[in-house]
Amino acid sequence: MHSPTRRTVLGASIAAAGSGLLAGCSGSDSSSGSGSHPGPGEHQGSGVGHGGRPFIPRGPKGYVNPSDPEVLAVERKRGGGPVRSFKLTAAETTLDLGGRTVRSWAYGDSLPGREVRIKSGDILDLNLANHLPVSTTLHSHGVRMRCDMDGVPGLTQHPIKPGDDFNYRFAVDHPGTYWLHSHSGLQLDRGLYAPLIVEDPREPLSYDKEWVVILDDWVDGVAGSTPDGVLAQLLDGKGMATGMGMGEDDEPGGKAHDKAAHEKPHGPSRVLHNSRSRILHSEGGSVDYPFYLVNGRLPKAPSVFRARKGDRIRLRIINAGAETAFRVALGGHEMTITHTDGYPVEHTKTDALLLGMAERYDVLITAKDGVFPLVALAEGKNARALAVLRTGSGDNPHPSVHPDELDGKLVPARRLVPDDSVALTDDEPDRELRIRLTGGMKKFDWAFDHRPYSVEQRHPVSYGERIRLTLINATDMWHPMHLHGHTFALTGFGVIGARKDTAHVVPHHKLVVDFYADNPGLWMLHCHNQYHSESGMMTILGYRK
Repeated sequence: MHSPTRRTVLGASIAAAGSGLLAGCSGSDSSSGSGSHPGPGEHQGSGVGHGGRPFIPRGPKGYVNPSDPEVLAVERKRGGGPVRSFKLTAAETTLDLGGRTVRSWAYGDSLPGREVRIKSGDILDLNLANHLPVSTTLHSHGVRMRCDMDGVPGLTQHPIKPGDDFNYRFAVDHPGTYWLHSHSGLQLDRGLYAPLIVEDPREPLSYDKEWVVILDDWVDGVAGSTPDGVLAQLLDGKGMATGMGMGEDDEPGGKAHDKAAHEKPHGPSRVLHNSRSRILHSEGGSVDYPFYLVNGRLPKAPSVFRARKGDRIRLRIINAGAETAFRVALGGHEMTITHTDGYPVEHTKTDALLLGMAERYDVLITAKDGVFPLVALAEGKNARALAVLRTGSGDNPHPSVHPDELDGKLVPARRLVPDDSVALTDDEPDRELRIRLTGGMKKFDWAFDHRPYSVEQRHPVSYGERIRLTLINATDMWHPMHLHGHTFALTGFGVIGARKDTAHVVPHHKLVVDFYADNPGLWMLHCHNQYHSESGMMTILGYRK
C-alpha cells in the first residue's frame, strides 16, 4: 500500500499552510478591477465569486470547497513567477471558414481564438469579457490549477452573465500543450476555443519551427443549425438535457436555463446514421457535421504552414471537436510522438495518430521538399479536414486526398511509455473507485451508474491518496473521459503508462487510471463528447475535509 506516512506529512503541511493563508486572505481586497496584484494563493478580483465572496456550490458538507484554505495552500506551493496578462472577449461574430462565412460565437473575431502562450512558472491572468446574449465560463483544459479558477458554472464559480467579466488568475507549473474553451452548455461546439501553450524554460527538444494544429467539427450557423438545435434533434422529445449550470440560479437543468437550452429542433437533420469505426469498435458518433476544419479552415481553402526542406518542426495537435475523433497523418512523413496531453513520453515513431475529443499530441517531423497534406480523418464519419505543409512549389492537395500514412502504423496511447521525469511509481492504490458508463443512443440517456449529473454529487477522495479509478463502459458507444485538475497514468495494461488528462474507452471495455489526490477541491469527471455530457454523463470527485 502507498505509505501512510506520506499522506500524514502531506495532510499536515497543507493544513498548516492553509490556516496561515486563511488568516492572510481574510482581509484581502476582493473588489473586481482592484489595482492590487495578490500572490497566486490569494483571492483576486472577481475570481472569488460575485460580491467578493468565495463561491460555495450546493452539495453535502464536509468537502473542500473551491476557494477553501486547502486549495490556496497548494496554489501557493506552485510558486509565484511573473504575471502574464491576457484579455479574451466572447462575442457573436462572423467567421470566414475559407470561402464560407457563418455567424457564430468566438473569442474575438477569429477561429480559433487568439493563442495564449506563457512559460511554466508564470502566473496566468486572463480576463474574460462576456459580450454574448447568454452566460458563459472558461476552462483551461488539462492545467492543474486552483479549483476556483476551473471554470465550471455552478460548481466552481457563478456563470459570467452577459455584460460581465471574470478574471481567471492562477499559477501554471507544468509545460505542455493545453487549450481554452467554454464550459457552459454546448458553447464549445460553436467557436469558443483557443490554444494555450505553456513553454518549458529548459526545453529539452530541438526544433526549428512550431506548428499549432487545431482540429474541429463544425455545424453552427450552417443552414440554420445550432448545437442546441442538434441536441434537441438527438433528444427528439426524450426530455431536456442536464446542462452544465448555464442557468442564473447555478443549478444545471434549473428553471433559469439560458434560452439556448430550450431551443427546438430546426434546420436540416444532423443526426448521423450508419457510421462505423473499426478502431473505435463502435459508431463514430451521432452528429453528421457539414464541415470539418483545421485551424478554422475548410479543406477547399486550407491553412498553409510554410517551412524549408530539412526543417525540424514541432506539431502541437489539439482536437477541439465536440463529437468527432480524428485520425491524423502527414503525407510523405513519419511522425515522432514526444508528448501526449502535455506530458512527455519516450519518443515513439508512428505514421498516424488517433485523437479523441480534447486529446493533444506533440510530434516532431523533418520536412521534405514539396507540398504535403496534413489530413484529419473524421473517424467513422466518412469525411476529413485538411491543412498543408509547403516547402516548395506545387498545387495544394485535393480536398479528398488520402495519404497512405493514414492506413499505416498507429500507436495508441496505451502503448506509450512515460518519460522518467513524469512516470508514476508502481505503488498500490490507497483507494479504488469504480464507475460504470451507462446509457444509449435510443434514449440518449448518457450517465454514470444510471444517475444523470447533479451538482450535489460527490465521489469522495482524501488529500495525499493514490487513487485507482476504473471506468467500465457498459454502453455500445466509445467515450473520451476527462478528469479536471489532475493528470492520471494509464494503468490498465499491466504497466504504469503515459500521463494524460483525457483518454477514451471503447464499448464494453474498461479504462483504468491511477492519480494522486494532490489538488484539493471539487473536480469534474465527464465524457468530452459534448452531447453526452450535456445529456448527463458528468460527475464530481470531491476532497473530504
